Amino acid sequence: MHVLIVEDEIPLSKEVRSYLEKEGFSCEEAHTGRIASDKLFSNNYDLLLLDLGLPDYDGIDLLKESIANHSNIAVIILSARSALEDRIKGLNVGADDYLPKPFSLLELKSRIMAVMRRKHGIRANIITINKLEIDLDKRIVSSGGTLISLTRKEYDILSFLILNKNRVVTRLQISEHIWGDIIEENYNSNYIDVHIKNLRKKLSDYCEGEFLETVRGIGFQFIETE
Repeated sequence: MHVLIVEDEIPLSKEVRSYLEKEGFSCEEAHTGRIASDKLFSNNYDLLLLDLGLPDYDGIDLLKESIANHSNIAVIILSARSALEDRIKGLNVGADDYLPKPFSLLELKSRIMAVMRRKHGIRANIITINKLEIDLDKRIVSSGGTLISLTRKEYDILSFLILNKNRVVTRLQISEHIWGDIIEENYNSNYIDVHIKNLRKKLSDYCEGEFLETVRGIGFQFIETE
């Protein structure tokens, strides 16, 4: 699941991103409305976490833009604005939920999963794709009831690619997701290629066709074949 966090409080934005990425989400941040607007125009997101109180942009206008550009995007408003009229206005424009600050990260995750179940049919934290079943809570992958043995890094890379299915994920993005900070030796080494090779070998008995594609000079993408 690809998430855009629009929040001008940078520590809070990074806290939310760190938590969601540990839960298996793919996240990007925008700390101003204008940056968020550019990202929404250029990229596809499954979920927008939107702070209404942006210093340079009206949050409601950004909400309208997001829905206009991405009709299927799910939107949860995160804002210190507690006035009833702001909440109603956001929901009337098209937001799916509203979570006032301060909030717990556990409640945020619960709200996200509830919205995604309603909007995209995602059940709990389980993803089914290409005969694979990925349990994001238990961090396991299976097929037809058979558990597929993956290393921690292999699982992290696979879940990241699946959450960004049919999108090209760069080596840089994988490196940031797996190792946190960009460590030069990891980024320039063949570590990622080795893990991808092992994933192809381990999953080939369960997935048909070219399900894990190398995009030369850029990165990789997991192809949904069913």
